[in-house]
Amino acid sequence: MLTEEGRKRVVIEGVEPEIDCGRFPIKRRVGEQVVVEADAFTDGHDAVSCVLLYRQGSESEWAEVPMEQLVNDRWRGSFVVSLVGPAQYTVQAWVDRFKSWHRDFVKRVEANQDLTVDLQIGAGFVEDAAQRAPAPDRNTLQAAATTLRGGGAEAIRQALSPELTLLMYRHAERYFARTYHRELGIVVDRVKARFSAWYELFPRSWSPEPGRHGTFKDVEQQLPYVASMGFDVLYFPPLSPIGQSFRKGPNNTTVAGPADPGSPWAIGSAEGGHTAIHPELGTLADFHHLLATAGQYGLELAGDIAFQCAPDHPYVTEHPEWFRHRPDGTIQYAENPPKKYQDIYPFDFETEDWQALWQELKSIILFWIEQGVRIFRVDNPHTKPFAFWEWLIGEIRRDYPETIFLAEAFTRPKLMYRLAKLGFSQSYNYFPWRNTKAELIEYFTELTQTEVREFFGANLWPNTPDILPESVQFGGRPNFVARLILAATLGASYGIYGPAYELCDNTPLASGKEEYLHSEKFEIKRWDRDHPDSLKNLIARVNTIRRENAALQSYQNLHFHHIDNDQLIAYTKTTDDLANIILTVVNLDPHYTQAAMLDLPLDAFGLDPRQPYQAHDLLTDTRYLWHGTRNYVELNPHTVPAHIFAIRRRVHTEQDFDYYL
Repeated sequence: MLTEEGRKRVVIEGVEPEIDCGRFPIKRRVGEQVVVEADAFTDGHDAVSCVLLYRQGSESEWAEVPMEQLVNDRWRGSFVVSLVGPAQYTVQAWVDRFKSWHRDFVKRVEANQDLTVDLQIGAGFVEDAAQRAPAPDRNTLQAAATTLRGGGAEAIRQALSPELTLLMYRHAERYFARTYHRELGIVVDRVKARFSAWYELFPRSWSPEPGRHGTFKDVEQQLPYVASMGFDVLYFPPLSPIGQSFRKGPNNTTVAGPADPGSPWAIGSAEGGHTAIHPELGTLADFHHLLATAGQYGLELAGDIAFQCAPDHPYVTEHPEWFRHRPDGTIQYAENPPKKYQDIYPFDFETEDWQALWQELKSIILFWIEQGVRIFRVDNPHTKPFAFWEWLIGEIRRDYPETIFLAEAFTRPKLMYRLAKLGFSQSYNYFPWRNTKAELIEYFTELTQTEVREFFGANLWPNTPDILPESVQFGGRPNFVARLILAATLGASYGIYGPAYELCDNTPLASGKEEYLHSEKFEIKRWDRDHPDSLKNLIARVNTIRRENAALQSYQNLHFHHIDNDQLIAYTKTTDDLANIILTVVNLDPHYTQAAMLDLPLDAFGLDPRQPYQAHDLLTDTRYLWHGTRNYVELNPHTVPAHIFAIRRRVHTEQDFDYYL
């Protein structure tokens, strides 16, 4: 059947970014740019105009920005997202008859040809546009058309004027415009989904009195300590009652003594389940007070969502159909062979009663949202169905779009990326196991320079209660410092499990194991937070540097640079206007001083290679005057194994005084 579509001559294809043919949205944070490219072309030699359409939040009308023509029929446009929640974008293009006429008219003027007929044709286009335009543009266009019909030098000047070109674009004939066949989605998060510094602690270990279980009130007294290090997210493991049945003892032993507290991830007991507070921590009122006080220190509390149950969780007796039963009638506990978690029952998401299960799990998150929590670290999301997460996160963010979900998904890449596409704002990742220069460059190039950057938000953790990586087991304090600086500067969001990290706790359960000896997951710890070797002052300095330098608040602006030593890694981050240029150099060898020549692309930084420039080390406040593209660096791991340089350009004043900005 012949339709009006046959008169739409423009082809639009190759739109980027577009995730899985538009199946999933891209991710952005408030204030970030969305840069869109597309191929748009037509048959023959007619000119094409192309615009980027977008709308945000509840807007029903499209806003638009013109797209710039690149090469080979490629177009690019951009806009900035400003509202938390969903947004959409697409591309529209059309054969632009005035633009085609104008292009050829310029050539005829340059060739000194007779322009009489061409001016009459142009006048017709302008008169048509005047009919489409409201006043006062209509009057301006009608006057321009009259001038064109009059001929002569004034008509040529009018035809070539930028003002007429702009008006004709504004009121272009789009009767046969083609709009890309997909409206592509964006999930817009608040800024903290991009830039944040997390600190994890177990409240039960923060009592000032030996032998007493810590409380919310105890943690409240120590908020100045956490805030002094510059963190803005304070994350707790699950706060619910801990099961008694099959409770784990120290070092994950299967026999617990009467005083052993068990794992917080074994959720539920006679005192309640996921929406109850462990009695020894305090009351819900105490939690509310802690939440409010933390806010006064610039700290937002993140909760832990672990969709699993201890054997004595109320769900086990109230909803036995939500769990998988073995042939002997017992419920299947969690396993990751050879590891066994007898204190945890996973939900059976294939249960016939799956809809009720999904609604109940949603109610858990809504409960904590009602208490004031808007950030959730989700335990092992890759062991639950993808469809469940897409539904759940969509449901929550529909009413609470400011909610941030962090996926604790140390799993295979495709699973990790799928979870990000489904809605997780951030994710744990492979940073703990990327140690060499080649490994770091390869991995972070994948995260920041490929399609992955459009949907995956990396949150870098050098340690967790579950993972004591080999990277910090060996090399002592220098390795702890190096890994901290890598996490804080390679990414925009990072976190540490403390006080284990600032106190450089690196004793493994056994040789070859990436688990802590005397893990805090299974016992209450006593931490000497005032130990003279603590990294707390260095951590505070690093977080101050992050807050004061906008270049470090993004992860998509990362570029690695050549340095003549495989034990040294160098990379920069810059703001779009190059007002802030941060160069980080890290010694990956915790034992020996390393030195090399570093190459920098000064042209890319807007620096004149003939002029000196300053490398200001923000960690030590040392300043170096550098010249040219190659300069010498040397790092002793036993002092500070890294530089975080602010690159400052030379400014010469009329008083012959130079300073660096």
